[in-house]
Amino acid sequence: MSRGGSLFFYRRMASPLHAARAGVGALWVLCSSAAAVLLYHPLALAALLLAVLGAAWATGVAHEMRRALVTASIIGVPIVLVNVLASRQGLTVFARLGDLGPFGQGDLTVEALVYGAVVALKVTIVILLATLASLAIDPDELLRLVRRLSFRSALTASLAVRMVPLLAADAQRLGEAQRTRPHSIGGARARVALLAAVLGGSLDRAMDVAATLEVRGFAGARRAKRLRRPWSRHDIFFAASAALVLAVAIPASQAGWFDAYPTLHLSIGVVAALAFLALAAAALAPFADRRGIAR
Repeated sequence: MSRGGSLFFYRRMASPLHAARAGVGALWVLCSSAAAVLLYHPLALAALLLAVLGAAWATGVAHEMRRALVTASIIGVPIVLVNVLASRQGLTVFARLGDLGPFGQGDLTVEALVYGAVVALKVTIVILLATLASLAIDPDELLRLVRRLSFRSALTASLAVRMVPLLAADAQRLGEAQRTRPHSIGGARARVALLAAVLGGSLDRAMDVAATLEVRGFAGARRAKRLRRPWSRHDIFFAASAALVLAVAIPASQAGWFDAYPTLHLSIGVVAALAFLALAAAALAPFADRRGIAR
């Protein structure tokens, strides 16, 4: 569910990731993101990307993930261009731009192009995982984990998260009202005026929320005893999946199957292919069990 055109928010749906507890779902996302950071082989990253897209389809948020994929692609293009223009470590030159002054000789290399594409693919996977987490992991349940450390910090964070869609809705309504005025201003002045209006409204709302919490006695609230929630089958599967993803990614990242500099080295053997298939299977396995999920 999105509001304001570009923000993604949690909505309860029937999927294994929604059924798992928030802490375990966040652990799965963190381990998958760590695997994306550790791995450099293009095929390994491609397998992980397909696994994330498959997880989005199994979760029921494929439409939102397509929008996130477009955004990640827009971010990835400058990453590739900057690396091609700035890197001087490659030896396979495919274009010469001559002397660029303080930037040295403008030799564009295949190694810089491939390495930039790998980094862009890493960023894309991390963005998609963060989007999946915001769509499928309950933020309230996740923030309740912080209550064990500090009740007030958890309450503050929870309120801040809940205020984000309200601020987005306020900005959308104020922007529409601003455009309907007969002599409306444009450009930077309009954006500054809109930002000032949203900021003023957020301060007023913050005062109202603070007064409401004080009246209800939250200032003297004490930590209440909570019943322990037993681990479900989905919790165990996602925790095991997170451990397996790291168990495959860490050795694969140290295997030396890919090097971009000084010359491109890409190993595609049986062991590497099996490892990448195991990585995708480990990430996707928890989504295969849909028993016990409320429709």
